Amino acid sequence: MSVADSANTSSVQAAAGIGPATQAVIDTFDHYVVPNYRRFPVCLVKGEGSRVWDAEGTVYLDLFPGWGCNLLGHCPEPVVKAVQEQVASLIHVPNTWYIEAQGRWAQLLSERSFGGKAFFCNSGTEANEAAIKLVRLRSNGTRHKIITFQGGFHGRTLGSVSATAQPKYHEGLGPIVAGFQYAPHGDLAAVEELIDDQTGGIMIEPILGEGGVVPAPEGFLQGLREIADRHDLLLVFDEVQCGCGRTGTWFGYQHFGVTPDVMTLAKSLCAGVAGGALLTTSELAVHLRPGMHAATFGGNPLAARAGIAAIEMIEQQGLLANVERVANVFRTRLEELQARCEAVVDVRVLGMMIGVQLAFDGADVVQRAMQRRLLINCTQGNVIRLLPAMTLTEAEAHEGCDILCETILEAAS
Repeated sequence: MSVADSANTSSVQAAAGIGPATQAVIDTFDHYVVPNYRRFPVCLVKGEGSRVWDAEGTVYLDLFPGWGCNLLGHCPEPVVKAVQEQVASLIHVPNTWYIEAQGRWAQLLSERSFGGKAFFCNSGTEANEAAIKLVRLRSNGTRHKIITFQGGFHGRTLGSVSATAQPKYHEGLGPIVAGFQYAPHGDLAAVEELIDDQTGGIMIEPILGEGGVVPAPEGFLQGLREIADRHDLLLVFDEVQCGCGRTGTWFGYQHFGVTPDVMTLAKSLCAGVAGGALLTTSELAVHLRPGMHAATFGGNPLAARAGIAAIEMIEQQGLLANVERVANVFRTRLEELQARCEAVVDVRVLGMMIGVQLAFDGADVVQRAMQRRLLINCTQGNVIRLLPAMTLTEAEAHEGCDILCETILEAAS
């Protein structure tokens, strides 16, 4: 590179606010990484609690850590220690062998949910694929139809994206997987109308995550449970976002007093380490028989130790109680903002799932917040979505609300 070229590159970096260390990483990505993600021009290199550092040394308050995967914050000490111990003794063995930690992990999840058994995989979309198979296998494929809901999101693989009732995710894929029928969210009558002798299940997020942090309407999950029982359907709860303590109870369904037949988990299940799970009753578990479903890395020793450490940390540090304390800070501050800003249409807070619906596009709010060293997300075009760590302090919640409220007021003016 010539001196002139170097000077031009430096001026471009400065104009964009991109430092040389970050630009070097971006250049590598441009050459070698498939561009299937929209990335911010920031390279994160370190995390601790609810703070992250970029390659230039800038520190951010992260209220959307790991897209919801880092429920215990970045690099929680008990999880780090457990994984370090495990990686030094046994990294991976396949599921043709017994893995002690996997069995213990399944026991802990079973005891904190509705009992039954666990199938382990690596992500939410894999867990949902397992649930789709389980619904079909229960009837040997004769009752293959599954009802899902508009605004829901169940993953990116062909089966799970077919279950996702959002046409934008189907564009360019050609024929999607048959058998999924979409109902309006909250409409029990529409569900009844879709049921026929080929219907085998109903699949829903108790709280829509990507759909805008929308809890199921009052009585809706109870109605689905009654319909499922009456028609002998499996009720599947996708708790990939709302499970594992995020809402202040171990699982989202416990807020609503409705127990599913099948529940899928991932994201925060292993506190940032890749892991997913399907939980179901012992009676239904027999349908996932050997040879019908598998995951090479599912329930591996590293994920299992991380999952166990996450559960133990939540209990030992009283983090379920902390969720409600910190949620009250967000609820109070954001409802105060709504009262003084007409552009804030709605505020939805259920534990550490927080949605602020705006009357305008929220992408600019995300960018402005990042400039103020706050990391947040926007979904559905106009919903600011926060999925903070359970370890967030009340002081950090106030700090985040200070920045977020200022940013929204500025963007709305």
